[in-house]
Amino acid sequence: MKPWLWLGDAAATAQRRADLWRLLGPRPMLDGLPSGALLKTEVTKFARVEYWTLTLNSEEPVPALLLRPLHEPPRGIVLYCHAHGNRYEMGKDELLIGRPAIPSRPYGEVLPAMGYAVLALDHWCFGERATNTERAMVKRLLWEGRTLWGYRVHDTQVALEWLRAQHGFANLPVTTLGLSMGSTMAIWAAALEPSITACIDLCCLTEFDALLTSGNFDLHGEYFFVPGLLAAFSAAEISALIAPRRHLSMVGLADPLTPLDGVVSVDAAMAETYHALGSANGWSQYRSPVGHVETAEMRDLVLRELKRK
Repeated sequence: MKPWLWLGDAAATAQRRADLWRLLGPRPMLDGLPSGALLKTEVTKFARVEYWTLTLNSEEPVPALLLRPLHEPPRGIVLYCHAHGNRYEMGKDELLIGRPAIPSRPYGEVLPAMGYAVLALDHWCFGERATNTERAMVKRLLWEGRTLWGYRVHDTQVALEWLRAQHGFANLPVTTLGLSMGSTMAIWAAALEPSITACIDLCCLTEFDALLTSGNFDLHGEYFFVPGLLAAFSAAEISALIAPRRHLSMVGLADPLTPLDGVVSVDAAMAETYHALGSANGWSQYRSPVGHVETAEMRDLVLRELKRK
């Protein structure tokens, strides 16, 4: 079904979000509200950096970074989603130190200077949560009828709920931002939470059937594969749940994770979807002749997009 055939119907759109959550399996729900404990604060040249331990799920605490602008209240929130790259030791610290696929200055040095508060988590099996291997956790959760991706999306959504309950954050616009696995998280988080204002994704969005045809689906980690997803959703249909909100997507033409025919397919579907919803300027796709990396041009587009908010 073409996405715009149900997007104009609020009840049908809510049902599609429910369908997507159902595919992710049971979530590690809390009995009460999410909470957090502030561990320490550092003031750098770029931001006030707060180190938190959050209670977002029923199984384990979640280490998090919250960066605040130095000299003014935040103008908005960036929900920063870290990449994978098999660098399980990194996680949220990507925000502060960058990574090879993000050769420009780390976003933690840039976004607070633009007036943004930035929240980043260690996702399951990364950073301070790397005590469990991803492979073992995928197997355990599948045995239980759950998914690791569902657990990660859950933490992202509840972390935003926690942040919005903090003083001064309730009514701020929220942009999801990430590269690679972070790109996919940025898309799913915005698709499943209609109060998120905008999505910026880098180096991952292509159509699933193109990954199957090319064989490059096997370049993704086990977490990427949600049972039954292909029978229920295309990548475009998930992304369409963001419409008519702003969505900027950027890919590398030499990136094996984003086969060109799948990139073109998503672009066509999204352009038609946004046009049908009366928001033709809400969707943008940028293609660069590079591999799996953020270019200087991509960084410029990200910053230009955030300056619009």
